[in-house]
Formats: sequence, C-alpha cells, structure tokens
Amino acid sequence: MSQIKKGALLNYITIFLTNAVGLLLTPYMIRKMGSNEFGLYTLIGALIGYISVLDFGLGHTIIRFVAKYRAEKDKEGEENFLATTMLIYFFISFLVVIIGVICYFNLETIFKSSLNLEEIGKAKIMFIFMIFSLAIGLPGGIFNGICLGYEHFVYPKSIKIVQYTSRSIMLVAVLFYGGKALSVVIMDTIVNIIFIAIDMLYVFKNLKVKFKLHHFEKVLVKEIFSYSIWIFVFIIVAQFQWRTGQMVMGIIADTTVVAIYAVGIMLGGYYGAFSSAITNVFLPRAMQMTVANVNSEELTSMMIKIGRISFIVLIYILGAFFLYGKQFVFLWVGVKYYDAYIIALMIMFAYTIPLVQGFANAILEARKKMSFKAIIFLIFLLFGTILGYFLAKKYGPLGMITGTVVGWVIAQNIMNYYYYKVIKLNILRFFKELFNKTIISLFFVIIIGFVINIIPGENWFNFIIKAILYSIVFAIVFYYFAINKYEKELINNSFIKKIFKKYM
Repeated sequence: MSQIKKGALLNYITIFLTNAVGLLLTPYMIRKMGSNEFGLYTLIGALIGYISVLDFGLGHTIIRFVAKYRAEKDKEGEENFLATTMLIYFFISFLVVIIGVICYFNLETIFKSSLNLEEIGKAKIMFIFMIFSLAIGLPGGIFNGICLGYEHFVYPKSIKIVQYTSRSIMLVAVLFYGGKALSVVIMDTIVNIIFIAIDMLYVFKNLKVKFKLHHFEKVLVKEIFSYSIWIFVFIIVAQFQWRTGQMVMGIIADTTVVAIYAVGIMLGGYYGAFSSAITNVFLPRAMQMTVANVNSEELTSMMIKIGRISFIVLIYILGAFFLYGKQFVFLWVGVKYYDAYIIALMIMFAYTIPLVQGFANAILEARKKMSFKAIIFLIFLLFGTILGYFLAKKYGPLGMITGTVVGWVIAQNIMNYYYYKVIKLNILRFFKELFNKTIISLFFVIIIGFVINIIPGENWFNFIIKAILYSIVFAIVFYYFAINKYEKELINNSFIKKIFKKYM
C-alpha cells in the first residue's frame, strides 16, 4: 500500500479515534473536574485559540513549498526556505509571548463579570502554561509540515495517533488521582514538548533535512505570506465559528454556562467530522476534474454524487440526534446540559448544507477563488458573533449560537448564489436531486422514530435499543425508497457486503 493510501487510512482512524475518545472522555472530565472547572478549562483554551491564529496559515504553506522545492530538486532553495520560515516562527513565538503577557495582566478585567478571584488565579496559572506550550508548538509544527511535503504521510499520522492515545490515557490517570484542570494543562505541555522533540529527531535523522539560511530574500517572505494569507483568514473564520461563543459566554456568564456551550459546540464538531471523512475520499477526483476544465454540468453532477452520499449519512445522524439526542446528552453529561443538546441540534441543521457542498471548495481552490468565500464568511460570522453577544445577554448560550447560526446561514446563501453566477454550477439542480426521495423518506423515518421513542425507559440500554431500531428502519426505508442506482452499487460492492457474502 502506498504512502498516500496508508496516510488516508490513518487519517480516517484518527477521525474515528478522536470522536470516539472525545465522547468517552468528556463526561469523565466533567465528573472529575466539575462543571465550573471544566468550563474554566475550555474558556482559557478558547482564549489561547485566538492567539494561535498567529500561525498565519504557515503550516499549510510549508507543505506546499517543500513539495515544490523537492519537485524542482532545489535542495538549496528548500534549506533557505525552511531557515526563513523558522526565523518567521521565532518572531511569531516572541509575538505570542508579548501578547500573552498583555493578556495575563488583563485577565481580571476581561473576565471581571464572570470569574471570581479563585477562578482568576487558576486561569492565570493555566494561561501561563498554555502560552508557553503555544510558543513552542507553533514553530514545532514545521516538522509535521516537512513530513507531509516529503510525502511521508504514514509517520505524522501514526505519531498523532500515538500522541492522542497516550495523552488520553495520561489524562484519565491524572484525573483519577485527583488532578484538576491545571494538572491537565501541565500534562499537555509536557506531552507537546516530548512529541515535538520526536518529530525533530525523525526529520533530521530520517529525512536528512537541513535548515540553512543561504541568503535572506524579502521576495520569498512576500511569496510565503501571499500564499498563506487566505489560509490565515479561514483560521480566523474557524475561531468565530467554533470558539468565539465560548469567549463571549465567559465574559458575560459563569464557567458552568461556558461548559454547557462548549459541550454543544463539541457535538456539532463531531457531526462535521463524519461528513469530512466521506467527502475527502472523493476530493482527489474532484480536483482532477476542475484542473481538466470539465464543463459546469459535469461538475454539478459530481457535486450531486458526492453531496447525496454525504447528505444521507448526515441526515441519518441528524434524525437520530433530533429524536434521541436529548436522552443521549442527559445520560452522557447530565440533565443540566439540556441547552447543549439544543446548541448541537442548531449547529447540525445549519452545518448540513455547507458540509454536503464540500466539493464546491475543491472547485474554488482549483480556480483560485477561495478569497471571496473567506471574506464573506469572515464578515458574516463577525456579524453573527456581534448579534450573538446581544442575544446572549438575554437568552444565554442559546442566544449566542442563534447569532452564529444566522451569520453562517446568510454567508452560505451568498455562496450558493456565487456558485451559480460565477462558478456556473447548477445549484437548483443540485438541491432538486439532493432532496429527491431523501426528504420524504426521512419524514417517514422520523414518524416511525417517534413511535420507537415511546418505548419506556431512560437508561443506556433503552437508548441503544432505540438507536438500533432507528438504524434498521432508516437503512430499510432509504435502501428501497431513497437511494439511486449508483448509491446502491456502492453499498452492494462495499467491503461490508463482501464480508457478509463470505461468512454469512
């Protein structure tokens, strides 16, 4: 198996592992830390997330430039680029420390309405360790980018799995023996340093990479940032999308509310990961089509093909969460996290269409038109954040997520118009075929799902029985009434089908 295929497989393992372990560890962390301390932990993490945007998208840029220099067999150019990038990262780390110091001395002012003196004290200590970890972690990320640029996909994916697994085991141990949020932060800092050192060793010893500044070129620096600028904008967009709400709630409410909001956001993020795992399988083909300049109708057909597969998986999850998600959240983290269920449900509804249109991103990237999407989402997610801030004052975390979702939906509708007018995709046909037979089938599944929900009981066994029955109903209804010939062939030729034929 090639490095690319092994890397892809390891990527899906990582997605599954991250989601599964996250679902298992979150209630354990809340129970051991307490909602207040868990909320404080996620709040300071969100603040650090804002400072982490100072990476400026250089991580992705390294992959692109290293691959370019290798293709050109320009070893001197590669060494010079890496040395220049490391100098930039040293400056960024210095900037991180300066901003960190400023934030440290203003934490009391920022969170004066929401944190008490004891929580401020804990927040300051956690913040110091997180800033230190970030200042080291940003330049340390260069080694992962070098591996990917060298098309060594197996090592970085494997080491991430090892790091995540070992970190999870240590997290359980630290909390089991009485550690709290600060202990977890210190542990994360140590783990981060250890694995950066391992990455350095691999790059220098196995890949024989050298950092050598042959000559400092302002033109090279300009070229680096001209490529990374839109990646940087998308990183800021992601902050508005996933972390800003936690910061807003941390400023105007207490840490328990932050914890509730964080859990809702976490569930919404897991939802997106399922779709990304499917869409990424088809994206290489999508890039080939766009580069080959195939016509708009063919691009639309491919977008429909990928979109429908992703859509069916997503509405299966969305339907299940709508019906049984409240019971799941209550069993998972407790009754007081009801708002987390509503927040996650709102995210899932708003996130579904952007996820099933993942193919359109490949088209924009191939045609070098990502800047328009970056600007639109930045503007309207900023608008959504401001709207959410005012709504949150009256309605709490539900108000915050409402503002974010409004900005999100407006931006996506503008993008659909852009896809239609500029990219020339047949968006009306896309939605017509996307919803063809799927929506009416989902309607019947939901009705039967409500009947299944009558089964008495509120424990895990009851939830699992409901989930199994729902899954059986969904599979039967969609296989016979919703999916088309191509989708049936994918199922009939799948690995699972072959296993059943062989052993059943």
